[in-house]
Amino acid sequence: MTDTDRRFMATALSLGQRGMGRCWPNPAVGCVIVRDGRIVGRGWTQPGGRPHAERVALDQAGELACGATAYVSLEPCAHYGKTPPCAKALVAAGVARVVAPLQDSDARVAGQGFAILREAGIEVTTGVLADEAARDHAGFFLKTEQGRPFVTLKLASSFDGRIATATGESQWITGPEARRAVHAMRARHDAVMVGAGTARADDPSLTVRGIGVTQQPVRVVVSRRLDLPLMGQLARTAGEVPVWLCCGHDADQERKSAWTGLGARLLECGTYGVQLDPADVLQNLGAAGLTRVFCEGGSALAASLLAADLVDELVGFSAGLVIGAEGMPSIGAMGLGRLAEAPRFELAEARPVGPDILHRWVR
Repeated sequence: MTDTDRRFMATALSLGQRGMGRCWPNPAVGCVIVRDGRIVGRGWTQPGGRPHAERVALDQAGELACGATAYVSLEPCAHYGKTPPCAKALVAAGVARVVAPLQDSDARVAGQGFAILREAGIEVTTGVLADEAARDHAGFFLKTEQGRPFVTLKLASSFDGRIATATGESQWITGPEARRAVHAMRARHDAVMVGAGTARADDPSLTVRGIGVTQQPVRVVVSRRLDLPLMGQLARTAGEVPVWLCCGHDADQERKSAWTGLGARLLECGTYGVQLDPADVLQNLGAAGLTRVFCEGGSALAASLLAADLVDELVGFSAGLVIGAEGMPSIGAMGLGRLAEAPRFELAEARPVGPDILHRWVR
């Protein structure tokens, strides 16, 4: 592994990140074709998952791909789907060397892409920036290996951990800079998810606004009984931006019909006590193709995900105001009796965002 390999792989990873939130159920892959130390082709997985990064980069490189090195942020695919395998496309282009960080966990690939390349006499180098690539592809790997998407739980709260006053007032605890940062985070996820209480209290649109994004994430609401406003923003726009409702098998049939009539998609999930089972909710979302979900609460949904050990990343925006004990807590009851039972995360980042503090924690 050389510094040159690291540098070009970092470029491939950066390109792949451009596809996050836009290419599910496929992984967000980046690719650069390098010949004589110069990039002659670059690409990333396009919206909807096609064309793949390698195909885009090879088309850009043209004849210059012959004898070149391809840096790909994940093992090239080996199976025929709606497009031919990228591994065979690299062979056909005459690429001399392929550098990739790690093997694909999809059973249809899982080393077969590398095997195709080696059988054709192409030199294959792996392990370059593998940890960075594993973080970028964590959602895709979770979906293929465990059947569920990667979950980021975002909470914006006061200094004392409240998300609203006792009367329910919550707009706005954090400043405009933090809200803009949240929109950028939404855009990098396949879906934005909230609980029924948040949907009722805030009437949110859950869209990405103000940063020039055209493809919107799926909007997911977890509501066992579908007791959601049929005249709210989600209902009014369900035919324009996807709305998926995770509900119980016992949800009212008239409400089901009303929401499907508005254009929403219903995912019937199992229950755990009086609530929907968060594990089954995520399994349903994974089966529907989602790889990365951005959960924005409320407190009950946040508590259920944390208690079930289903949160992969915590993102907090803390504001310099104090609401007091009568305010609404950011996390609902979890029934913990000992600190040893509390889920713990490691600090990955902390920085000011306008007048607020962003802190990000990972498993």
